[in-house]
Amino acid sequence: METVIFCGIQATGKTTFFKEKFFKTHVHISLDQLHTRNKEQKFIDTCILTQQRYVVDNTNPTKEDRAKYIVDAKTNKFKVIGYYFQSKLSDALNRNNQRLGKEKIPEVGIKGTFNKLEIPSFDEGFDELYFVILENNSFTIKEWNNEI
Repeated sequence: METVIFCGIQATGKTTFFKEKFFKTHVHISLDQLHTRNKEQKFIDTCILTQQRYVVDNTNPTKEDRAKYIVDAKTNKFKVIGYYFQSKLSDALNRNNQRLGKEKIPEVGIKGTFNKLEIPSFDEGFDELYFVILENNSFTIKEWNNEI
């Protein structure tokens, strides 16, 4: 039983990473698709009830944002793995400018998330933590260290 929590500003490749790494093995929990916290919680509750692995694919910029997912997972004996999507603000804004329609996020939204971003840490309850870096349309996963 495993809960994966993504953390990072918009346009850093989180959903693409999910499709490449977890699509065949984990349920995708995303506010972009579910639109409300109520629906999101129902999906998480169902995953926990059925002992299904799942990925929370939201920005989760603060310790407080991540805490509710970690508490749910730990209470139900799920392993908690975090992936921090490291990106320069300018790179995320450039990637976002290539998006079309509803996928394109207002710049103020990305900057707002960036301004409140708190780097995750093991003391939040993660069992494993990784850095994810998107360069040249390719993901690099690195073991967590406390130096960014």
